[in-house]
Amino acid sequence: MDIAQWWPELRPPTREWLVANNGDVVAPSVLAEIVEAGGPGPSDPWWVTDDEATGPVMPDQAVDWIEETANEE
Repeated sequence: MDIAQWWPELRPPTREWLVANNGDVVAPSVLAEIVEAGGPGPSDPWWVTDDEATGPVMPDQAVDWIEETANEE
């Protein structure tokens, strides 16, 4: 499912966290809410794995989408 489809299902504080921490490792509680909203699970290849990251990171396309969405609000 595309980020535009599950984004509206996230609670406002979660969306705010994703905007404020855009490009960072996604916190476990945020990841759980993304999954509950219909987004990719932790083992889904959608997530970027980085040797330096301590958890899942959104792909560049999602990071760009969040930035664009935040700038339009």
